[in-house]
Amino acid sequence: MKLEKNIMIDFNAPLLPNDTEKQTVGCRHSNPDICGSNSLMNVCAFARSDGMCTKPSTAWKKQYIRLLKGD
Repeated sequence: MKLEKNIMIDFNAPLLPNDTEKQTVGCRHSNPDICGSNSLMNVCAFARSDGMCTKPSTAWKKQYIRLLKGD
């Protein structure tokens, strides 16, 4: 699968308006090729028309809180 670079978002990038602790805009996985949800329809940012990842990595919740606080 060829990954679209414009959907890749750096893990440390500032939060985007639709980011929550349970979903991310685009893919924030450091290596999407090893993500267990890669290409899953209606789950993976690369397989959704809206580019949302609805099953981010387990590290995402902690990172979301850190970014939300501005740490």
